[in-house]
Amino acid sequence: MPADRLHLVRHGEVYNPHRVLYGRLPGFGLSDAGRRMTQQAAEYVKTLDRPVTALVCSPLQRTRESSEPFTELFGLDATIDEGVIEPTNVFEGRRMVRSLMNPWNWRHLRKPALPSWGEPYAQVIARMNKAMTTAWESVDAGDVVIVSHQLPIWVTHLAVAGLPSRHDPRERRCALSSVTSFEMPDGKWAEVSYAEPATTEGAVDVGAV
Repeated sequence: MPADRLHLVRHGEVYNPHRVLYGRLPGFGLSDAGRRMTQQAAEYVKTLDRPVTALVCSPLQRTRESSEPFTELFGLDATIDEGVIEPTNVFEGRRMVRSLMNPWNWRHLRKPALPSWGEPYAQVIARMNKAMTTAWESVDAGDVVIVSHQLPIWVTHLAVAGLPSRHDPRERRCALSSVTSFEMPDGKWAEVSYAEPATTEGAVDVGAV
């Protein structure tokens, strides 16, 4: 038997004083508030009173740090999986508002459905599905927690819901340290719940692709 439920958990607030789009850049770890958020996310999953038998995270610093409270509460070491990493993006290291004011950058916006500024949504969805399925089948029972990033979690939600992957990044329902949960009845993913257990008022959340 595989897992019973899979939770996609977004990382907590990142220390990003210059408010750049950090993408896959190194050196962007959690802020103090971000560490509190990840603790709240882990405690929320604990309150579900469901056994967690596997923990997976992206290789980036902010997701590895966000997995630590789950390790403490459930006694699991996190497995690193490149398949749940943040997508690539040509605007990494820049402030988006300033970048979009530069006409030279408008060429990167020519095909928003792909999107033309980074890794294609279809590719993100495919690798997320592969990583989720691998984690799902890696256990005999219980729940799996995967700590990932906003865009991979959101396009996974869209794909499971049968919705187009093209979207406005400002309208994503994927808050810091949120938990989006799935099951797999009849061999197909089905979203069963979404929760925002962390206190995020006043958080800086401008670095997501």
